[in-house]
Amino acid sequence: MMILQIDSTLRDRVKVALKERGNVKIKELIIEQKTGSQALLPAIVKIVKDSKINLSDIKSVEVKTGPGSFTGTRVGVAIANALGFALNIPVNGKKAKIVVPIYEKSKFD
Repeated sequence: MMILQIDSTLRDRVKVALKERGNVKIKELIIEQKTGSQALLPAIVKIVKDSKINLSDIKSVEVKTGPGSFTGTRVGVAIANALGFALNIPVNGKKAKIVVPIYEKSKFD
């Protein structure tokens, strides 16, 4: 079973990985740039193409929900939810449920 992992909680880095059941990593891609969340969709496309699989081969999405960067976390969770909906696959183990981001606490909390 192919699993797509997404981590966009850091402001300047996104990490995308493909793994098989049993935590056997097939490929991992880390992109570091000033606005990391903008690189997330291209990173997913690249890792899928480089691994010579189709999106339909992905049977589950695991996304880090935070805490972390407000924009990065929101983008990662939104993309994970959209892929889960479009491919009819579970996100963080939940089928047909929406994963919600956890944002970092501010100094005013």
